[in-house]
Amino acid sequence: MDSVMTIRGGVPLNGKVAVRGAKNLVPKAMVAALLGNTPSILRNVPEIKDVDVVTSLLTIHGVEVTKDPVTGDLTMDPQNAKTAPSREIDAHAGDSRIPILFCGPLMHSLGEAFIPDLGGCKIGDRPIDYHLQVLRNFGAVVEKRPGGISISAPKGLHGAKLELPYPSVGATEQVLLTACRAQGITELAGAAVEPEIMDLIAVLQKMGAIISVQTDRVIRIEGVEELSGYNHRALPDRNESASWASAALVTHGDIYVEGADQQDLTAFLNTYRKIGGAFDVNDEGIRFYHPGGDLKPLVLETGVHPGFMTDWQQPLVVALTQANGVSIVHETVYENRFGFTEALIRMGANIQLHRECLGSVPCRFGQRNFQHSAVISGPVQLKGTDIDIPDLRGGFSHLIAALAADGVSHVTGIELINRGYERFQEKLEGLGVDIDLRTSGV
Repeated sequence: MDSVMTIRGGVPLNGKVAVRGAKNLVPKAMVAALLGNTPSILRNVPEIKDVDVVTSLLTIHGVEVTKDPVTGDLTMDPQNAKTAPSREIDAHAGDSRIPILFCGPLMHSLGEAFIPDLGGCKIGDRPIDYHLQVLRNFGAVVEKRPGGISISAPKGLHGAKLELPYPSVGATEQVLLTACRAQGITELAGAAVEPEIMDLIAVLQKMGAIISVQTDRVIRIEGVEELSGYNHRALPDRNESASWASAALVTHGDIYVEGADQQDLTAFLNTYRKIGGAFDVNDEGIRFYHPGGDLKPLVLETGVHPGFMTDWQQPLVVALTQANGVSIVHETVYENRFGFTEALIRMGANIQLHRECLGSVPCRFGQRNFQHSAVISGPVQLKGTDIDIPDLRGGFSHLIAALAADGVSHVTGIELINRGYERFQEKLEGLGVDIDLRTSGV
């Protein structure tokens, strides 16, 4: 069955939305519960597909997961953890890449792990080589088998001195989840230091881990023999906050994002102000709005934290189609993240993609034949069209474009948006959007 969302655009978004725990933290904190010898409690959990996927994966591995019907808090009891059949892992994982992060905790608990061939959003080459090499350095034996990879630790896991060639968030998470119970000391250079990484470190520290974050992206972990459970409130989702902010700007709207945190949005807020958006901050959230007048073009480069986050780029590109002049965006994190612009061009956007590094510093994609720079000319009047969503952030960006467009858009593939945006249809309707969702046979 296919779901088709019909959007009648051209109406400013006005009202309030609430943002809960970060998609890029909550599933990883759930995996961390496997490391404890007592139950863990995770609060501020969003209702998104990735949470459902990890809940299923934990359950088939013997972890008892219960959800508070009022608060939505999750309690995870790992005391009966067990090995799960590979076919069940594959069935429950779907296109998620989360299973790779189960490896360290499962080897500490059971001595072995299996991960199926991994999926995820089609935004570029996201190899698991970093992960596998990290695990080998800890003493794991990695074997390719039909349908996935078997990982074991016959002699246990030991600390290691590691350096990542690129500050990969996933590889940094792998190191943290593996090193905290490995024997000895682990030092990771070139680590990612995103807010979600720091919140995962906070979770592990509550469990009894000894982790210090040093200068120049170095993280040091002293392995401990055992960990207990945790009680933790997840940090808010800065990506969803930025997406709603861009929606307010593109539609000339006014949206109060309850739960948005200024500290984790610093780079985004600076850029939002430069383009001509306005915002007001209070203790409970941030109000984002279009103050009137023309939006301004700019030159933007994505980067790892504390730079401008790649997940913020796609919704902001939609806003740049409405800026008065020529903007340049240089994507340095995922090489194929501009695939979503094809639909924007069909809607009337003036966007040209280039293989050159159109930024101040050449990036790792330079001379590698990837279209990773975009030149956007505006303003243009977007027109409604038929859209098939390619990935999570690109998909929400398409929704933003459809909301601003003149006419009607028909959007398919919206299930991808459920991976990271909690009850997004309900939130859109609360902001005054005229939408209709129907399901039809293939």
